[in-house]
Amino acid sequence: MKFVLANWGTRGEVEPYVTVGRELVRRGHEVHMAVAPEMVSFTEAAGPTAVAYGPPMKAILDPHRDFWAGLFTTPWRIRELGRLSAEYSAPLTQCRAEVAKTLTSLADGADLLLTGMNYENDALNAAEHCGIPFATLHIFPLRVNGQLLPILPAPLARSATRMLDWSAWRGGKKIEDAQRRELGLPEATSPWPRRITERGSLEIQAYDEVCYPGLAAEWAKWNEQRPPRRPFVGALTMELPTDTDGEVAAWIAAGTPPICFGFGSVGVESAADTLSMISSACAQLGERALICAAGTDYSNVEHSEHVKVVGVMNYAAALPACRAFVHHGGAGTTNAGLRAGLPTLILWTLPDQGLWGARVKRLKVGTGRRFSATTEKSLVADLRTVLAPQCLTRARELATRMTKPADSVAITADLVEEFARLKPVG
Repeated sequence: MKFVLANWGTRGEVEPYVTVGRELVRRGHEVHMAVAPEMVSFTEAAGPTAVAYGPPMKAILDPHRDFWAGLFTTPWRIRELGRLSAEYSAPLTQCRAEVAKTLTSLADGADLLLTGMNYENDALNAAEHCGIPFATLHIFPLRVNGQLLPILPAPLARSATRMLDWSAWRGGKKIEDAQRRELGLPEATSPWPRRITERGSLEIQAYDEVCYPGLAAEWAKWNEQRPPRRPFVGALTMELPTDTDGEVAAWIAAGTPPICFGFGSVGVESAADTLSMISSACAQLGERALICAAGTDYSNVEHSEHVKVVGVMNYAAALPACRAFVHHGGAGTTNAGLRAGLPTLILWTLPDQGLWGARVKRLKVGTGRRFSATTEKSLVADLRTVLAPQCLTRARELATRMTKPADSVAITADLVEEFARLKPVG
């Protein structure tokens, strides 16, 4: 069979789709992927054929981070926030015609199109035009639900989700109407998340239901069908080895178990300030710090003997030997820490990262704080919280109830194959 997988985003956002794509290739299928330009080589190294779509991430990531940081810290600076919003949203919008063309071309003759949150509506239109089954893969609960925003009563949270869906759809309706006319499709009369569900699409939930108590019951009617329409499969990751695995293992073994730090592909605004804060906080607590640089350049920043910085890291190998995990709150990173049974401190910038921060706090396996509101004093206090024995006990217990990575990918590939064979097109 021929499968098309598409998701524009960072390494953490794309890896779940590459994980599925690699497994489908291993099973003998033809797999084509559409990813951000920077992710093409990473994707093809795993096995699937890849093409670039959407703008380069470099044009988006920094202004996106700065917009949300500014919205929470200086919301009165309307003009600056407007400039940042336009700076990161304009390239995404300007590429939609190219995105639609790429997706439609790839979907022609395919047995299924699987996509993620970014450009999801464009992928739906491509699948509808080509008359093929459609599936989505979400790394946190995107569909209407009462569990994602626990600070609100469930009915109000569901209403808020519906309003967000409607607002996003109305904001881009002119562009979508033009796109659908060009594809020979009728004008859409409702938001695309609703249309996806009404079409009977497969909506894979790539996280564990244990992380969102009550969500499985709320969505039970979709999972009573065969195959289930909103199955929980656990987080998807390839757990790839890196060139630093031996170096990291040797450094960990040479002393007490460290606290691991990592802030993802977007990185932090000031490497020097961040490293100084981490170093001082860990020195006060008598802890060692293992830092995964990823999108932050620490190369010209001096650090102490109790701090180790590496460019990339295989979390699956390193985390089980650590004491706790401090990170930005990306879905993949969060799940890696939870699977390792580590207490978690999430220092977040973007809204979805903040949701994971609230989630680990609700699960009593850690806590969260806005990165821009973090100081050396608050970091010390938060580390003391997550290093408490009761937090470690709960984190270890939660880890025993999470899906194993190999099981997650096998279940997902089975679901995708089965759904493609059914050929439901709404």
